[in-house]
Amino acid sequence: MSRADGGGLLVSELVTMFRRRRTIALLSVLAAVPVLIAVAVKLSTSDVQPGDGPAFLDRVSQNGLFVAVTALVVSIPLFLPLAIGVVAGDTIAGEAGLGTLRYLLIAPVGRVRLLLVKFASSIAFCLAATVVVAVSGAIIGAILFPVGRVTLLSGSTVSPGNALGRAALIAGYVTLSLLGMTAIGLFVSTLTEVPVGAMAAVVVLAIASQILDSIPQVSWIHPWLFSHEWLGFADFMRDPISWTSTQRDALLQLGYVAVFGALAYSRFTTKDVLS
Repeated sequence: MSRADGGGLLVSELVTMFRRRRTIALLSVLAAVPVLIAVAVKLSTSDVQPGDGPAFLDRVSQNGLFVAVTALVVSIPLFLPLAIGVVAGDTIAGEAGLGTLRYLLIAPVGRVRLLLVKFASSIAFCLAATVVVAVSGAIIGAILFPVGRVTLLSGSTVSPGNALGRAALIAGYVTLSLLGMTAIGLFVSTLTEVPVGAMAAVVVLAIASQILDSIPQVSWIHPWLFSHEWLGFADFMRDPISWTSTQRDALLQLGYVAVFGALAYSRFTTKDVLS
């Protein structure tokens, strides 16, 4: 198969994925998260005090741009992992369960290319999911609250345009943070022909990783957990921006991608799906 055909396969996969009702439903739920946060703060009869609720929640009423950041903080522990787990867990297992996997491989697609296309489409969903939360938050924040210069954690203020640029960096950071989980989902999806089982396993692993990360007695394992740096994007709310968390997160996620990508390759290239 030519490179052009490989690109065509990726485009076809993306079109199919984003047309599915399940994908549209997942993105709709994610878009609703910042709306619920903004409406709750708007209807509240008392001001949110610093330290109450999720990070940045106390700043929402002062500047609507903080809705996007707060929504990402709320979404990362459960909503985003749940959505990513559903999509990543379905990559290979879904095709196997429907009986279409063997037909894809009978065509001159190749197992490695199919695996790469499935992984790339999962990454595309990660980016789309994160952007949906951020954009929905920015829009509803601008509608319900005043928008002006943003006070950063370091105490300095930046223009709304600068703040939106930082929000884009945060969305990119969150997407990067989910790559390890996506690779795990791809590997788990090669182990079964039951997509629901693969989805559940990925979500359970995400929850287990966060639980372990909160237990001081096993602090030695914290830096190795794929969820450990998920909330490190607060560094983008400082002036100057600190890239330390991003560098650590990138190394961590790339390590998971390398390990579980290799495991997925080993499993999928030796798996009997044609008989």
